[in-house]
Amino acid sequence: MRVLVTGAGGFIGRVLVARLLDAGLDGRRVDRLVGVDLSLDDLPEDARLRPVTGSIADAEVLEQALREPVDVVFHLASVPGGAAEAAPDLGRRVNLDATARLLALLREQGGCPRLVFTSTVAVYGDPLPAIVDEQTPPRPAMSYGAHKLAAEVLVADAARRGWVDACSLRLPGVVARPGDGAGLVSAFMSQLFWRLAAGESIVLPVSADGTAWWISVGACVDNLLHAAAIDTARLDARRVVQMPALHLSIGAVVDALARRHGETRRVLVRYEPQQQVQRLFATFPPLHTPQAEALGFCHDGTVDVLVRRATAG
Repeated sequence: MRVLVTGAGGFIGRVLVARLLDAGLDGRRVDRLVGVDLSLDDLPEDARLRPVTGSIADAEVLEQALREPVDVVFHLASVPGGAAEAAPDLGRRVNLDATARLLALLREQGGCPRLVFTSTVAVYGDPLPAIVDEQTPPRPAMSYGAHKLAAEVLVADAARRGWVDACSLRLPGVVARPGDGAGLVSAFMSQLFWRLAAGESIVLPVSADGTAWWISVGACVDNLLHAAAIDTARLDARRVVQMPALHLSIGAVVDALARRHGETRRVLVRYEPQQQVQRLFATFPPLHTPQAEALGFCHDGTVDVLVRRATAG
């Protein structure tokens, strides 16, 4: 099996690549894995891995990545929300135009490869309704969400035409991303895990009772791999699945971190809510995903499992 992963050097991509090389996909060994990203320094040493360094906005990079036909594509690469809002032209080139180019190249390749496209809950916009479910209409309020929604439509159309066999997954807040989360207004959601694990203090720009949707990177990768193996005849024409997530308050996550790392961690957290951040990332309503769960997609199950898996990969 030959696999392409765009965004292979990113937070989710690194975990996905390691899993594919270690365990294969749907019981099949990965014989060749092409990884594309701006930087690929942290990928495993493996003779099956062919790195392609560069931006997917560069047509030559995608052409190089698809020099040989592939069976499965995980399309993760993107400019994240805050960065895409600050640089909308760059966001469009990477998040939308490069996706269109990728679909065209896969059409030229032939063979209807499986495509797993990572979309985002940002397509629902702001403010959110009292409950979000699988029939909630998308109303993106930022360029990032708009471009991802447009890419979903292109992916579904390519699937209708038989160019790819596709599934688009709308990702919630995936934790715990290492580093300072440059370009991500929601970076505090991941920093909370790493800071308390290290015994370091953190000031959160949201209130303790603020709520968000959470999934660990390990559970997220489980769902990506499942999307690559599922019978897509079970999907509707949109080819979109809302990835399940836990609906948790910030305080509930802090409680779970204290249970795991010690009660003294509580005093390390200070809440200084910022109105815009609170509105965008800590006022999430319940998320209902019965159709996705019936298809075999799942979240972490409990907040304690989320905490354990978030920093384990």
